[in-house]
Amino acid sequence: MDEKLMYLMIQGQISYEFKNKDLLTQALTRRSYSQENGGLDNEVLEFIGDKVLDIAVVKYLSDKYGSIDNDGYSSQFDEGVLTRIKARMVEKKTLARRIDELGFTEFIKMGKGDIENNVNEQQSVKEDLFEAILGAVALDCNWDFDTLFQVVDIMLNPDSFDKSNSEKNYTDRIIELETKKWSVIPFFKYYKRSYQTSWYFPFDGVSQHIQDMTKINDLQYTCLAKLLTDLPEFRGFGRNKNEAREQACKVAYEWLEKEGLLWSIRDEIENPNKDEAINQLEILARRDYFSIPEYEFEETFDKDGNPVWECKCYIDEVEYYFSAASSSKKDAKKSAAFDMLNYVLGEM
Repeated sequence: MDEKLMYLMIQGQISYEFKNKDLLTQALTRRSYSQENGGLDNEVLEFIGDKVLDIAVVKYLSDKYGSIDNDGYSSQFDEGVLTRIKARMVEKKTLARRIDELGFTEFIKMGKGDIENNVNEQQSVKEDLFEAILGAVALDCNWDFDTLFQVVDIMLNPDSFDKSNSEKNYTDRIIELETKKWSVIPFFKYYKRSYQTSWYFPFDGVSQHIQDMTKINDLQYTCLAKLLTDLPEFRGFGRNKNEAREQACKVAYEWLEKEGLLWSIRDEIENPNKDEAINQLEILARRDYFSIPEYEFEETFDKDGNPVWECKCYIDEVEYYFSAASSSKKDAKKSAAFDMLNYVLGEM
């Protein structure tokens, strides 16, 4: 990718424009690359970014779950619970997933050995990149904490960790849809403009769908979400950038749902078939569509004394069970699983 386009893409996704773009380049550079080509690597930036992330998450948790009154500071959760929530938010697999969702993996600058070994696919490398970008932002903005907290908010999407919130997290749903169904990365562009001033944005002839703001008109941030090229653009508004992004994704999700373009359970299995039905059911279960299927077997004999195996396939969330009989225990299981697979693909 052209370097200028790369800078635009990364800065747009994190909603921060670098004054010194060399810091962004350094954040992308592993030691293996700098050893072969000269220049600075991102290891010290990782160290800085780790501390930025730590304080930003602690501030988020203290603001979200606590308050100050005349008696001092009180929190909804004790230290142990907050520590566990924080650990889940900053763990390696979380940061690696966010880097994938932002589409930054392809920009990592690596030496030849790293390229041959595909180290950019390792979670630890993606975690390092997440932290290095935060470190670069910290230095570039001269430790402006309002700026840093906004960038962490955008990159980490901490609201998605709130399991007490029953409302769908539309940002995660849109990202999952884009990456799983269309294998692309959604692009978000942020503006510090209110609902009223957003009407003056150039539309460039692109169809847009905009959040209903008939009752709220004083929100200061706008997010423009772009999915596939041939889909409309979606615009949302909020008190902060993360809230604006969530609203843009909500508009996008509801439009896609109306148009029948959402990812469904039928999209998970490319070629449902009897031979692979057992594995295909388990794949769906491990993707949280339902619990792991269970099988029961009963052996009887026909009039000639030959064994006949009956297999019943159960899923807790499915009202019915499906059974099949065969002289082969394995074949009976495949048939029962295939019947269940066809049912869940058609009904769920």
